[in-house]
Amino acid sequence: MAEPARALSPHRLSLRQQNALRLALIFVLFELVSALAVVFLLMLPMAERASADLAGLMVLSAQTRSELPPGTRPAFEKELLRAHGLELRTTPPVDAKPQDRHGLYLRALEHRLRARTGQEIKILGAKQANALWLWAGLPSGGQTLWLGFPQSRVGPHPLAALLLTLSVGLLLAALAAWWLGGVILTPIKRFDSAAATLGRGETPTLLPEQGPRELAGLAHRFNRLSTQIRELLEARTTLLAGLSHDLRTPLARMRLALEMLQRRPDPAWIERLDQDIGEMDQLIGNVLMLARGLSQEPSEPVELSALLEELAAATRATGADVRVRCPSIEMQTAVEALRRVLSNLLNNAQRYAGARPIELQAQRSAEHCRIGVLDLGPGIPTTELEAVFRPFHRVEHSRSPNTGGTGLGLAIVRQLAQAHGWQVWLENRPDAGLAAWVELPIQILAQQ
Repeated sequence: MAEPARALSPHRLSLRQQNALRLALIFVLFELVSALAVVFLLMLPMAERASADLAGLMVLSAQTRSELPPGTRPAFEKELLRAHGLELRTTPPVDAKPQDRHGLYLRALEHRLRARTGQEIKILGAKQANALWLWAGLPSGGQTLWLGFPQSRVGPHPLAALLLTLSVGLLLAALAAWWLGGVILTPIKRFDSAAATLGRGETPTLLPEQGPRELAGLAHRFNRLSTQIRELLEARTTLLAGLSHDLRTPLARMRLALEMLQRRPDPAWIERLDQDIGEMDQLIGNVLMLARGLSQEPSEPVELSALLEELAAATRATGADVRVRCPSIEMQTAVEALRRVLSNLLNNAQRYAGARPIELQAQRSAEHCRIGVLDLGPGIPTTELEAVFRPFHRVEHSRSPNTGGTGLGLAIVRQLAQAHGWQVWLENRPDAGLAAWVELPIQILAQQ
């Protein structure tokens, strides 16, 4: 007993949600790698060089101020503020507090000042003119001089930049995932709808074979599958209808024969019953063979001209005039399947050609080997050349008004050919008659 299908969990993530999480994770990893690369390969070296320059300027300014005459110091301080943005004081700034969070630049500046002065220097922060100024007390000339600069001079804000890029990147990743999910989900929804339609036994509308190569290829394969299923369903319906129709005739004859046997026993009626039973058995066997499908048979070596002569001899035994025209060709193929295909084509040609000769020939080209069964019968209309391969399809009015067989011979030929990768087709001959061709790919050939 088949296990019932499990319902999908309501907590399962949708494709868009999964894409959003994947893109967000990829972006976060990329941002972290980029941030590390920027910090260690760009910002840290730049901070080291800039802090070294600023530390040298601050120490030199403090030393210069200590060495200048008192009367020139105010002018020096003004010029220092104007030219370099540094303010110099002899008293510490009011409400100066240590900086709790130091960036790369300030840490590098403290390290450079400590290296130049030989003392531990801490950067303090104080509000001045509605702006945060950073101050450092430097020993010079027996006193501590305070040099300050606005925080805007620091410039880079790596943490803020990292948070901003992460936020914007996550937003863009979510939007991109939503958009990509929609692009991918649209054809998938079409597939789902078409598969549901196919599961109900209905024929879905063919999917558009467009978009990316993979989706277009999948749509193409689904359309082929849908077409094949529709053809199989049509063939099944045709088989059942044809079988029920063709069994009625021998059953009616058998019923008549049984009634006649009750009234007047006669060996002819018994022989008639036996013939009808044989006809029914053949019909049912052909239907079962076609319904089960014809699997691919293993290949084996065969000499083609010998095989054609064997088939011709068997057909000649029934009174037909069969002529063989075939060069000596050694080939590797499914011999029994080829024998059945050619036998059906010979029987079909014999049924409609009458006493006129039948030609069995083979032609070899660079890529294929063609085997043809050519008769001189009346042929069939061009519009029916493909239709006759359908089960129970007959063109008796075009070929012979008194015969027609079961209508399954050519259907079996087509199915056998498809199972082995062969091509089979019919064509009217220029003068008179019909030519049935079977084409085998050259890959299966091996000439001695």
